[in-house]
Amino acid sequence: MKRVLIATLLCGTTLGATPVLADKIFVSNEKGNSISVLDSTSLAVIHTIEGIQRPRGITASPDGKTIYVCASDDNLVRVFDAATYAELPALPSGPDPELFVMHPDGKKLFIANEDDNIVTVVDVETRQVLAEVPVGVEPEGMGVSPDGKIVVNTSETTNMAHLIDSESYEIVANVLVDSRPRFAEYTPDGKILFVTAEIGGTVSVIDTASAAITSKITFEVAGVLPEALQPVGLRVTPDGTKAYVALGPANRVAVIDIASMEVKDYLLVGQRVWQLGFSPDGSKLYTTNGNSNDISVIDVASDTVEVSVQVGEQPWGIVAVAAE
Repeated sequence: MKRVLIATLLCGTTLGATPVLADKIFVSNEKGNSISVLDSTSLAVIHTIEGIQRPRGITASPDGKTIYVCASDDNLVRVFDAATYAELPALPSGPDPELFVMHPDGKKLFIANEDDNIVTVVDVETRQVLAEVPVGVEPEGMGVSPDGKIVVNTSETTNMAHLIDSESYEIVANVLVDSRPRFAEYTPDGKILFVTAEIGGTVSVIDTASAAITSKITFEVAGVLPEALQPVGLRVTPDGTKAYVALGPANRVAVIDIASMEVKDYLLVGQRVWQLGFSPDGSKLYTTNGNSNDISVIDVASDTVEVSVQVGEQPWGIVAVAAE
């Protein structure tokens, strides 16, 4: 794996040819109070959005034109134009927003409010709070089913995944998982829900038809203490064949074969890998490495780490959007 600090690079084009537009990668820097924007081709930092107080969760609208950021110490969701970086009117979030999920229709955000033990539902067009859903203690992780019918919240202290009806805002099931659940992610067919447990060191595999845990995935890396294997972020490939799990201070990303639910590989990335995000075409996976202040780029087809690139201070969340 190469580790480089990339400055401004110019991508040449053939005379008369249409230039290939690069995707943009947006990285929230929790301690740097900023968003780094990278060109996906050169991996240069092409812009920095400053003045966001403790940005963590970050996502994009379904069309990729709008970026939403959990500004935890601003107690707001800050909103930006993905093309111009202009700030748009903020959204109410409830106190200390950390993670959120966008409904597939692009109209509602479901936001975890750790301090108040609620999930706040916000209409992104009217900027109005639609509901406040009481959940367990210290809610953090958020996920949404592919059909948009169920939103999942994980509560760190209650150690549960709460399944919420996205229309009625009622909890329809509670699933007890291992200690300190951090993230929830569905397979593309909606049949399986994965929930990571940071302190428990496991990923619970939940059958969505029965809301029952069918198995738990554990991790083992030679030379790494078991307590350092802390599952946090998790992403499933668009074709549903693999899941990637960020293992925090183990500095590894685990590769899981979904058909067998077995760990096939561990990829060495930067220090304290936290969250993950795919490129728009699903060919690359980006990791945020909070203690080394960089992101790593993983080739999904070969499961190889290609490069790590410096960003801001303590990168936390990441999202990539397609070029217009």
